[in-house]
Amino acid sequence: MNQQRTVPDDGDVLHATASRKAALHLLPILCLVYFMAFVDRTNVGLAKSSLEADVGIGAAAYGVGAGIFFLSYALLEVPSNLIMHRVGPRRWITRIAVTWGALCACTTFVQGELSFYVVRFLLGAAEAGLYPALMYVVTVWFSQKQRVTVVGIVYLAVCAGLTLGGPLGGALMELRGAGGLHGWQWMFLVEGAITIAVAFLVWRRVPDRPEDAPWLTAREAEVLNDRAVVRTAPAHSTLRGNFRVAFGRPVVLALSAVYFANQITSVAVQYNFPSIVEGLDVEGPFLVGVVSGSVGIGAFVGVLVVPWIQRRVQNEIRVLSLVTVASAVVAFAYAFADGPVLRVLLIDVAMMLLIGVLPLYWSVAMARMSGLMAAAGLAFINTVGLLGGFVGPYLYGFVESRGSGSAAFVVLVGGSVAGVLLVPLLRWAVRSEDRRSGGAPDVGAPAGAQGRR
Repeated sequence: MNQQRTVPDDGDVLHATASRKAALHLLPILCLVYFMAFVDRTNVGLAKSSLEADVGIGAAAYGVGAGIFFLSYALLEVPSNLIMHRVGPRRWITRIAVTWGALCACTTFVQGELSFYVVRFLLGAAEAGLYPALMYVVTVWFSQKQRVTVVGIVYLAVCAGLTLGGPLGGALMELRGAGGLHGWQWMFLVEGAITIAVAFLVWRRVPDRPEDAPWLTAREAEVLNDRAVVRTAPAHSTLRGNFRVAFGRPVVLALSAVYFANQITSVAVQYNFPSIVEGLDVEGPFLVGVVSGSVGIGAFVGVLVVPWIQRRVQNEIRVLSLVTVASAVVAFAYAFADGPVLRVLLIDVAMMLLIGVLPLYWSVAMARMSGLMAAAGLAFINTVGLLGGFVGPYLYGFVESRGSGSAAFVVLVGGSVAGVLLVPLLRWAVRSEDRRSGGAPDVGAPAGAQGRR
């Protein structure tokens, strides 16, 4: 018996080896794709003042244009992910990246409010389904025990986008006048071209499934497939007759609502932080980009620390609840902060919490979804979150256009308080779901061991 205790499980060793290979081959590319998506959608914040000066797009119109991206993205999120499930993530993510890169470049030719709205709407439609497709790839390749860490790694792309996207965009905007183009035109043109190049990298390097990967042995592919399945989750093969399972379960609706509140605050801050920095008398696009990038440092800390805490506490809902309450406390502290430096630091801390908690949302969801239900359910949750991404910038622009200096306070406090009020609903929904399925998912258990404690 003592000898049996010290001999490593061959299946566990093989799974660890295969998972390392999958992480090394896939995660850098997935992070690069999401980095470019994040940069392309948020660097419009750097162009806010220039768009007003050069083509007459004011604060309210900018808020509509920034938010309308999320409206079209949300409308097409579920259909896009259902197509992805049919044709495979490799083809679909490539298609998404090519079309959104082209439309990002087309922002170069915006001439006024209407063309700004049209391009932003089409950009959202082109990018629809990207994030849930990336999350679906995680469900195919990694076990539930690994997913909160893997999703945290993917969110490092957001941190990099927040930290590096501002300086990158600011540097490109310093090209103003070159070739007869404004600086913001150069920014959109170059970033769109880079995105199209990344699309071809996805096409060449991202297999649809473990069995398609030339860098895995047949046994390694088999063990990855085996451990990725969550056997307590609904696994229906068709949506017909199963809409409630995909979209109407309390856990799906509660996660969607909490994510909606999170995105109201997070996206509004991301899109308007450069203008907040400009209001602190920081001069020059590059310097504004550097200071704006400070929120990425907070986000980076969040996606490393919050999943680390969860791995030790082993209770996702408890950690999620504490982080959500903490974000509301920081929002109220912002209201009473005195001085621009303290306010910037508090926004950085808020972003640490708001983005750091996101891997927990997706881990909770993935543990209770599989196959087609995962493709549909993850897309639905992201759809509702994206509607929050529309409401946040719109609300911010509306308050700002009324001449109020309290826009950041209204959005920060409103979204954070809504999240705190919704957390008990999420806790109840998760408990109900787990009782119905026979207990909480056994994360990372080998096949045949589900439910074993």
